[in-house]
Amino acid sequence: MEGKKKQVGRPHLKSGKRNRKISVRFSEEEFNSIVSLEKLLGLKRADIIRKRVLEVNLPLIFDGRSVLASIDQIGLELSRTGNNINQLARYANILNKQRILSPVIFTRYSKELYKHSLLVKSLNMEIRRMLRLMGS
Repeated sequence: MEGKKKQVGRPHLKSGKRNRKISVRFSEEEFNSIVSLEKLLGLKRADIIRKRVLEVNLPLIFDGRSVLASIDQIGLELSRTGNNINQLARYANILNKQRILSPVIFTRYSKELYKHSLLVKSLNMEIRRMLRLMGS
């Protein structure tokens, strides 16, 4: 047991080791811009600079908060219209059993279904936009 040392830390890289360093000076505005990108994207400064310089074709800026907020808002509206559709369907079924169903109910139901389909389409567009921004 005395001959074996306990390994501490992660294993050493065999290939792809980053052993070259470049020092760059930034103005106060440039540095603040990088810091705000760091907070917004949740990436380290070195990763932001590395992606920006080496992966030119990939979009770097992905404002996840605004995309998620819009998806959340669309989901909320989707839930509301789904609830309205369920209430109208239940009401229509009750009126149909009593043989007093009105065409107004069908019109309202159609409007809610149309609104619901627009929200589903909008949600799909937001998800596709988010996936494009993420580079998938």
